[in-house]
Amino acid sequence: MFFKPTKPIIDRCESDATTRLRLKYAPYYHPIESATGMAVTVKGRPMVLMASNEYLGLSQHPRVVAATKQAIDRWGASSCGSRLANGSRAYHVELEEALAAFLGKPACHVTVAGYLACQVSLSSLAKRGDALLVDPSIHSSLWDGALLSGAKIERFAHNDMTSLATVLGQLEPKQAKLIVVDGVYSMEGHIAPLPELVDLADKYHAAVVVDEAHSVGILGRQGRGVCNQFGVTDRVDVIAGSFSKAFASTGGFVAGSREVIEYLRSNSRQIVFSAALGPAAAASALTSLTVMQEEPEHAERLWANYRHMRDILKTLGLDFWESPTPALPIVIGDQEKCYFMWKSLWEQGFFTVISVPPGVPIGKELIRCAVSALHTIEQLDRFGEALKIAMKRAGVRP
Repeated sequence: MFFKPTKPIIDRCESDATTRLRLKYAPYYHPIESATGMAVTVKGRPMVLMASNEYLGLSQHPRVVAATKQAIDRWGASSCGSRLANGSRAYHVELEEALAAFLGKPACHVTVAGYLACQVSLSSLAKRGDALLVDPSIHSSLWDGALLSGAKIERFAHNDMTSLATVLGQLEPKQAKLIVVDGVYSMEGHIAPLPELVDLADKYHAAVVVDEAHSVGILGRQGRGVCNQFGVTDRVDVIAGSFSKAFASTGGFVAGSREVIEYLRSNSRQIVFSAALGPAAAASALTSLTVMQEEPEHAERLWANYRHMRDILKTLGLDFWESPTPALPIVIGDQEKCYFMWKSLWEQGFFTVISVPPGVPIGKELIRCAVSALHTIEQLDRFGEALKIAMKRAGVRP
């Protein structure tokens, strides 16, 4: 008789309640077969994508597509090596110099993933014995970087500068400190209160890292981000971010002083041992950077769509955490209702994403939506009607 040996780690995965619920409803990993704007096809069905991070809608822009094709023709598909070894190319330097100038920082390093860029900004800068002061809502990439650093992690209440001041005041004055926030929090859509934060950083001699993944391209002058919008770029030590949002590409970046960037290039294992960013991704990011500065109509259309969608959510009485940015969560607060509402929207032809614990705290389960410059008003209005039906089916009351 065949006997299956017990494997505690595998058993744990197979018995996990959240995993089993996700397998039951299958809300993730649905491959999109074609896309034109925010109109997509999934398993032969036409749908409207309501959860894209492509804020400016540049991934299909003719200039971006043409530059990407030219980069492959010139450089091939990949450098097949790390930047430290043999993978560094002229297109990396061109992109880094353009980004540094755009962000208002002396130097920049591009990475193969935005996740790595954020992870690098903490794991290689903070050390055991240092204090990392983190907003609990920071991105998972920053959390991983914090854990890898070995530093003592101190949490302060989300966007609460009184809480941050209290935590800072309890630390040893001579202890090295690093404050970590998202410029725009991807789940809540909230903007970090950077003016008050950098004042506290100066008072307590703390360094500051800001993840601008969801703010570059949509906030600040010509999309220079939340640090630029608040006029605190010079007072923020490290700016990290991703190319997979407004830049319509993949990869990430870390910007700061020349000394900090050179330190990371020599001391970050994520940089030293990662293959370099490919030519296609670099070209699309660089061209998107140019387009967002030369064609402001994309950002203007994005913000018009945001205002329209925000008004729809207000009319329906849905909680969107008063998000002031195009990242618009629909907070349900119940895991089962969240799944049923997502399923109803899916059946009506709207592609959304659900976020449940551990992605969000228990009782804050939500459907993550985001508007893009590519959405039409007609699509947004139809989504509003679909939300009404989904709320009724899932038993969600305003």
